[in-house]
Amino acid sequence: MDEPNFDAIRPYNFQEIQEAIPRIISDPSFHAMTDYLFTKEKKKEVLQNLNKARTINEFQIALTLPAVQSIFDKTTDGIEHSGFENIDKTKSYVYLANHRDIVLDSSILGAVLLQLGFNTPKTTWGSNLMVSPLIVDLGKSNQMITVFREGSPKELLQNSQRLSSFIRKSIMEENKPVWIAHRKGRSKTGSDKTDVSILKMLTLSGNTGVVNKISELNITPVTISYEWEPCDAMKVREIYLSKDNTYIKSADEDFNSILGGLTSDKGRVHISMGIPINDELLKIDNTGINNNEFINIVAEIVDKQIYNNYWLWPSNYLAYDLLNNSTHYADKYDENTKQKLEERYKSTTEITKHDNKDIRELFLLLYANPVINRLKYKQK
Repeated sequence: MDEPNFDAIRPYNFQEIQEAIPRIISDPSFHAMTDYLFTKEKKKEVLQNLNKARTINEFQIALTLPAVQSIFDKTTDGIEHSGFENIDKTKSYVYLANHRDIVLDSSILGAVLLQLGFNTPKTTWGSNLMVSPLIVDLGKSNQMITVFREGSPKELLQNSQRLSSFIRKSIMEENKPVWIAHRKGRSKTGSDKTDVSILKMLTLSGNTGVVNKISELNITPVTISYEWEPCDAMKVREIYLSKDNTYIKSADEDFNSILGGLTSDKGRVHISMGIPINDELLKIDNTGINNNEFINIVAEIVDKQIYNNYWLWPSNYLAYDLLNNSTHYADKYDENTKQKLEERYKSTTEITKHDNKDIRELFLLLYANPVINRLKYKQK
């Protein structure tokens, strides 16, 4: 089998980053973005450092880390993390993560890894997000791997095989970690369910059996938990409108979702590094099961970690009680949480232009499902 050509999906190389930096700095939208993110003094410092950057690591230290830190400062009440003692700085992993925000999920993980002295991961992103030359330059300079989700069945299979090969090469030959969402697109219901097609994609490369193909990638679940869900109103709107009609995104919807996720109030944020699943794989009895059944068991292992590691906030407990007309978790939240949740709901009704039982249920489920999933996990 011929070596796949990765040019269409790979991040920028050494030379391409150096060519991209002047384009980025000369783009008016970049200056609008940095004017929002930084003070005049800080912007001057960032630009000086960016002009000197020559490698991915230098680019991320010069621009990405201060930009992400500014977003943290402006739109969160702090980033907490746990579980990073579960991974080894000398090894690479496929970080299989729940997905709540288009940009921030992987950005927060990258920032925490960088601060703790780990290698930052390559990150997958959909081709639909490449909405402008500036976004492409910023993404590919930040190790973004492009995922193509459109085409004929043959093209989709070829794209999946190429993506799988690139991820495997990154892990096994380059010792470079990769972040990939455990499902296609953000969770819009608050329920973090692993899509088995993602795991199947990972097995489309390699020359060994499916068990070894999975174990070679050092898959490690990652869970991000936002106190206030990024783009909650937009997510509820999409689910609501999709019930009776085929939902069609507007031309600028992905871009607005990126902006909404970056600029909206997210409260507190927690990111939890799970435990590499290889030890769990060894416990699976493969007798009499086929590859699909094995993949489903792997998905269950990932789900259990994500459910267990989700950091439940007062907003989650309150939504659960409101949904169930109970006071079971009344000690977990206060009047301030009630007021804030109602404000978020009011904004949702304004954006969806509806205020009814279905809208309220979808909104509450978005926040309550992490509690529901945790309870299901405890029963298993």
